[in-house]
Amino acid sequence: MNNNVREECGIFGVFGHPDSAALTALGLHALQHRGQESAGIVSFDGQHFNAERYLGLVGDHFTKASVINRLPGHSALGHVRYSTTGSTSIKNIQPLFADLLGGGISCAHNGNLTNGIDLRNKLVEKGSIFQSTTDTEAFIHLIAQSDEKSIVKKIIDALSQLEGAYGLGVLTNKKLVGIRDPIGIRPLVLGDLNGSKIIASETCALDIIGAKFIRDVENGEIIVIDENGLKSYKPFKNLKSKLDIFEYIYFARPDSIVDGKNVYECRKCLGRQLAKEYNVEAQIVIPVPDSGVPSGLGFSESSGISFELGITRNHYVGRTFIEPTQTIRQLGIKLKHNANPINIKNKKIVLIDDSIVRGTTAVKIVQMIRDAGASEVHMGISSPPILFPDFYGIDTPSLAELIAANNSIEEMRKTINLDTLYFLSIEGLYQAMGHKKRNDENPQYTDHCFTGDYPTNLKDRDGGSLSKQLSFLHEKL
Repeated sequence: MNNNVREECGIFGVFGHPDSAALTALGLHALQHRGQESAGIVSFDGQHFNAERYLGLVGDHFTKASVINRLPGHSALGHVRYSTTGSTSIKNIQPLFADLLGGGISCAHNGNLTNGIDLRNKLVEKGSIFQSTTDTEAFIHLIAQSDEKSIVKKIIDALSQLEGAYGLGVLTNKKLVGIRDPIGIRPLVLGDLNGSKIIASETCALDIIGAKFIRDVENGEIIVIDENGLKSYKPFKNLKSKLDIFEYIYFARPDSIVDGKNVYECRKCLGRQLAKEYNVEAQIVIPVPDSGVPSGLGFSESSGISFELGITRNHYVGRTFIEPTQTIRQLGIKLKHNANPINIKNKKIVLIDDSIVRGTTAVKIVQMIRDAGASEVHMGISSPPILFPDFYGIDTPSLAELIAANNSIEEMRKTINLDTLYFLSIEGLYQAMGHKKRNDENPQYTDHCFTGDYPTNLKDRDGGSLSKQLSFLHEKL
């Protein structure tokens, strides 16, 4: 189920505000859904860079005045992380920081480099010494080794060697830089708070501090903010945007606006479209909380089947819960979800969720509904089957672990113990997003988890083979 598809990361940066660190902490609170393993903030006070990095949630550490007071300055950069490359350890907590010849530099990354291992090996061969196991550090080494003179040109030089997906935040002693990959796989937005500029992974992080949304950072764009204002650089070739469609299905927060679309409304539309395709005889629609709620509402509205919150989620169970005995492990599903029998007993239930990945949680959820007395249990999924792993900063399992990649829908139905199981069609996905069909007007999404149509070369996956990817930079640069 969706809790096996893990979020990537979130970044937030402020330039030109006396409370930059406090604002960054608030912004990271709003982005907590994008990563729960660690959180960090780096600030610059005019003379020194200051860093606070911790394993755990933002609220576990950055609500303390003593921590914020150790982060003085008018500029700050923050990061919440779920590890997709590198282990969970203190050394991998971002933003990363390094002292370069021209001054300090800090970097925060949302996404994944598909040639990160290849780059790392080449850099180590040249004598680079890595302090972490994240692909983000390779970017800093590339900046350090660049022969260009200005920091902006060094960054562009480093970017010319990257492949994959990235929303990047870079903080120097004079600038805050926001960067979005050449086809915009990962989101990044620009905001303003009384003249202070903000970069963030999602608009919900602007809302929490009362900042005004200015616009999305365009694919392939570099935003450079300093005391003279804001400059935009577009050193990449003009490529069509390919935002990961999973941002709408699951990853982004429902109240965010992603590339002009409200995420909540998109998810309701997915549920409505699912109801058009899935003719099921049921008495109650129950969403799997929390991500299945908007699509469940849309399904209910379109199908006319009553909507009920038949599963209660415990929001206070952290990722680090210790399961000391086998008995407790077997009860693990009830730590996060519990059925409400009054809405379920002797009824035909249709569960609505956004995705099935391994299927292990789906088995437990369905058994929980049957134990609560349901006479029939059906399930509708408001996205197509996940047939391929992701390599762009989202932690989906390997191909061997993806249940839909190794089983027919009928086999999945039997494994999960459902009366019926239905997935939204790939064409229905695009219709729900406002297109007549998948190839209509070149929709601005990548759907590689469903189709295997990866938008970039996958050098690391392919064993370091020579890249056939087109150069992203204008030849003049």
